Amino acid sequence: THLQDATPVTLGQEFSAYAAQAKNGLRRIRETLPDLLALAQGGTAVGTGVNTAKGFDVAFAEKIAQQTALPFVTAPNKFEALATHDAITFSHGAINAFATGLYKIACDIRLMGCGPRAGLAELRLPENEPGSSIMPGKVNPTQVEAITMLCARIFGNQQTISFSSSQGHLELNVMKPVIAFAMLESIDLLASGVDSFITRCVNGIEADEANIKRFLERSLMLVTALAPKIGYDAASKIARAAHKNGTSLKQEALASGKVTEAEFDAIVRPEKMLAPNE
Repeated sequence: THLQDATPVTLGQEFSAYAAQAKNGLRRIRETLPDLLALAQGGTAVGTGVNTAKGFDVAFAEKIAQQTALPFVTAPNKFEALATHDAITFSHGAINAFATGLYKIACDIRLMGCGPRAGLAELRLPENEPGSSIMPGKVNPTQVEAITMLCARIFGNQQTISFSSSQGHLELNVMKPVIAFAMLESIDLLASGVDSFITRCVNGIEADEANIKRFLERSLMLVTALAPKIGYDAASKIARAAHKNGTSLKQEALASGKVTEAEFDAIVRPEKMLAPNE
């Protein structure tokens, strides 16, 4: 946390957060779809329906629904449907939220895979192509970088849609073309980008178990398990002493006289720090 050492989590727990984030993001997008199914057709110029036959709007929506197999309906208020595009703005907001989560996930994966010797190197990312043109053997996380650039484009489309949606002066928003363009581009980018990211990156990720074990064994934050027994301040002093002296937590804990070796071994067990105390 805060890019500083914290208590341990498993890779499974870490990736469960990513899976839940993606699942919730998709749910939020789906929840915006009903509002997109209300059609303005039949409102004609300003929403009054002038120059149309009565019932045209309903018949049009029914025909579109039949041809697309989607539950399109006529908008209950044509004035609102012509002058505003709030439904698209709201829906793209959910797409944008998904992209922000995807950006975070990609950056986490890149951070955990940085190295191989001067970084965390907890993950081994797929080597899809040669990397640096000047540094032999260097392989770059190109799929992660691609997905972050894709997300940046979606962030930009969100701003375009938000501004354009605000330009519904009086009875008509004339910026629908750029709204539609940005919306469709974001949908296409997200769909194709996520598919590529999963296929060419996520499915090929491997854990560097030896490196993870090394980090775990050297972690000073395992001292958190001692806090309930010896108190926060005493545990903090042990961690700071171990860091300053280049010693282990166990050495400093025993030197402090706060716990015995048997007590330390029974309490400081990473596998018991992965869930609430029983």
